[in-house]
Amino acid sequence: MPHAEGRTIPFVGPEEIDTAVLEAFSYAGPDQEIVTDTSEFSAVCPFSGLPDFGRLTVTYVPLQSCVELKSLKYYMMSYRNVGIFQEHATARIAEDLFQLLAPKSLTVRTIYQVRGGFETTCTVSFPSD
Repeated sequence: MPHAEGRTIPFVGPEEIDTAVLEAFSYAGPDQEIVTDTSEFSAVCPFSGLPDFGRLTVTYVPLQSCVELKSLKYYMMSYRNVGIFQEHATARIAEDLFQLLAPKSLTVRTIYQVRGGFETTCTVSFPSD
């Protein structure tokens, strides 16, 4: 029986994450916390190319703009074939959204499904405490 050790499934690097699809729209209302959540986030292990599936939650208080949800979905889909560590994916999403929105506050949390007996939760918040 062939051994799978050392095998990888082809994947692309983080340079393929498509930030150009992200769009924002103007917001001029009272302070409010916006929470966007999906259980359909996935990227791949940068060693094996095997998928990592997780729940992604974006929580922010807008200053002058909100993220357009269809553009957010296209942005998230661009991670599907990207080999990236879970911690780096969470940080990259937070950085990209903070740059797009310049909100009062923003938190990105990922909770990855169990792999190797570990469930991993990563959280990045801006402005950082």
